[in-house]
Amino acid sequence: MSAASSYASGACEVPLLGDTIGENLDRTVRRFPDRDALVDVAAGRRWTYAEFAADVDALALGLLDLGIAKGDRVGIWAPNRAEWTLVQYATARIGAVLVTVNPAYRSHELEYVLRQSGIRLLAAAARFKTSDYAAMIEEVHPRCPDLEFVVLFDGALWASLPERGRRRDPAELVRAQAALSPDDAVNIQYTSGTTGFPKGATLSHHNILNNGFFVGELCRYTEQDRVCIPVPLYHCFGMVMGNLACTSHGAAMVIPAPSFDPVATLRAVESERCTSLYGVPTMFIAELAEPAFATYDLSSLRTGIMAGSPCPVEVMREVIERMGMTEVSICYGMTETSPVSTQTRAGDSVERRVSTVGRVGPHLEVKVVDPRTGRTVPRGEPGELCTRGYSVMLGYWEEPERTAEAVDGARWMHTGDLAVMDDDGYVSITGRIKDMVIRGGENLYPREIEEFLHTHPDVLDVQVIGVPDPTYGEELMAWVRMREGAEPLTADAVRAYCAGRLAHFKIPRYVHVVEEFPMTVTGKVRKVEMRQEALRLLELPS
Repeated sequence: MSAASSYASGACEVPLLGDTIGENLDRTVRRFPDRDALVDVAAGRRWTYAEFAADVDALALGLLDLGIAKGDRVGIWAPNRAEWTLVQYATARIGAVLVTVNPAYRSHELEYVLRQSGIRLLAAAARFKTSDYAAMIEEVHPRCPDLEFVVLFDGALWASLPERGRRRDPAELVRAQAALSPDDAVNIQYTSGTTGFPKGATLSHHNILNNGFFVGELCRYTEQDRVCIPVPLYHCFGMVMGNLACTSHGAAMVIPAPSFDPVATLRAVESERCTSLYGVPTMFIAELAEPAFATYDLSSLRTGIMAGSPCPVEVMREVIERMGMTEVSICYGMTETSPVSTQTRAGDSVERRVSTVGRVGPHLEVKVVDPRTGRTVPRGEPGELCTRGYSVMLGYWEEPERTAEAVDGARWMHTGDLAVMDDDGYVSITGRIKDMVIRGGENLYPREIEEFLHTHPDVLDVQVIGVPDPTYGEELMAWVRMREGAEPLTADAVRAYCAGRLAHFKIPRYVHVVEEFPMTVTGKVRKVEMRQEALRLLELPS
């Protein structure tokens, strides 16, 4: 491979971890038994590593007492809470496969996941906000023949599991863990596909333990760190980059609230003296916009991770300057790659951290290819980003054909993202292949236009999409969230702001001012929904 090609591999002196999640936790508990492991701020509960391991083991033995065994699928359907994390590690201990169910799902989606993965036991919150989980489970249960046990967190069966476990011989757990391989499946995560049913990305101990560990290594975590995790635990951002990064380093997992709340997050950072804070860009935007932001003591913050969607340059600068997160890291990845493939390093310049998603992670490979030919493109040219290595999923659960569409014969995962690799190996994501707008033969990348519109003083956040046009094929439409007190922007005002600064064909023809964008529960903007709504608003044909 010539030096000019868009290929890079992550050489690393630190070896890959060769143990299971349970074995890795054991090692951490031996080293740091008295340090904080888990803090559930909203519930007012905390565990040291010794206490955490004792509760995980009791729950694991309780699951064995119910007859749950290696390979059985155990679902979890709940917002962020301590029980979520206990279930994560208890299932890993005995080799059950944890199926993480999106808290935003409704009965139709729940039934699909229960049936497709063959969940045998479902642990769930009874309800949260407007979601009556118990009622939805009751509705679909008769149509889910594999589902034997429903364990509600506030119910009698959940309360009895640790007691059942403590009555059993601890040697059973030792034997169960000894029968596991790091290559065993340990987690199924359903990707929020925009068309058709979601796919269950199947991940091994080796996949997610190593990814969490090396993400933590690049954040320079030690047992002194305390990581605030307001991102959903059901997603890799929470349970891998959050929980597994912490437990593989002896750091503390801090859950600020059941779901994202900017005030609860800022309070948790202050009260728990967190050194690291996670979030998608919209979360950081909400925290920075909080009227009382300046009253919170965030001086303990050193680092953090921003991921999930591209970060506007101005937001990144504010996170560094106003939140003190001087070592904040940008991560890029996808569920199918456990998730992180590229990451910025603490020593990277601010410019690198605001304009790229970093370099390839340790022990991984990335390349940028021409989507039509599959050939690696020269550095500086756009193409599809592919990644290969320990992090690539085992496959989509019981869907070999869909697996083969995503992972090629050489085990490269095709991400569907457009990227450019520079001469130093830094990768910039320029958009989704499917998000690229072709206007009159010109390839337009929404990210570039969004970055420019973020410089408008009245714009809080902006998303750009393509909409049908009879003359040019597609036209640009900007959805804009305004800063508090600002007058709504018109299309004419946007054109005036862009004139002479953006090429004419990059200036959005349509502008739509909104309070919020349609979002997934992980904080990603749903541009598919925006396009559908735009067709209705503009009375355009699909």
